[in-house]
Amino acid sequence: MSQAPDLPRRNPVENLIDKSTLDIAEYLRDESDETGDHAQKASTAALTLGAVGVVYGDIGTSPIYAFREALRPVAAGGQINPADVLGILSLLIWTLILIVTVKYVIFLLRVDNRGEGGILALYTMVRLAIGRRSVPMLTLAIMGAALFFGDAVITPAISVLSAVEGAELILPSLTDWVVPITIGILVALFVVQRQGTASIAVPFGPITLFWFVMLAGMGLWHMATEPQVLAAFNPQWGVQFLIRHAGVAFVVLGAVFLSVTGAE
Repeated sequence: MSQAPDLPRRNPVENLIDKSTLDIAEYLRDESDETGDHAQKASTAALTLGAVGVVYGDIGTSPIYAFREALRPVAAGGQINPADVLGILSLLIWTLILIVTVKYVIFLLRVDNRGEGGILALYTMVRLAIGRRSVPMLTLAIMGAALFFGDAVITPAISVLSAVEGAELILPSLTDWVVPITIGILVALFVVQRQGTASIAVPFGPITLFWFVMLAGMGLWHMATEPQVLAAFNPQWGVQFLIRHAGVAFVVLGAVFLSVTGAE
């Protein structure tokens, strides 16, 4: 008996769905993946812009007042020594490098308690590491949290007050209205912030980004006209300033640390 020739086997699904339908399904799947990638990128960009306004806006306001307040104790009769300017600028630069870049960015951002950060999260990690509750460590954590709360209370007032005071240079008649205007701005900000962080992030993100671009532009322009300020990257200027003004060094350092408020 002759055997029947072998026929090519077909997938039963292929009998119901032709090749063009499969091609369309694959195309739609690729489009969905591509749309999802674009949506994820757009969401990341929006979150980044919002974080600029909420997280980095605080440290971005420091140039309004930090340098001026640091110079005040050594500006006798309005006379400012160029060496003092370089010394304070050196202290500001190295404070930002050591506290923000080294301490926070390099070390603390890598240390978290299940995604949570902050001084209390660090205390929790220490307690878990040593296996028991430590009263000295708890005391330090509470003191650090208290300092953070104090900073959160005074920084908005100082930032807004300093910004409004700057308007006096253009409109001297605003002198008597500086404090009322500051109070009004702070009340308005906290009323809006009650609605949640997102309500602040949406308008403040672009505003803060524009502020940072302005700071960068003004900084580059002044460095181009006065390139000698780059000498402040040498920490020797800061050390010499502290030695030369040992009597007011503590007060000056207090003003210098205003430059990192909000970094935590």
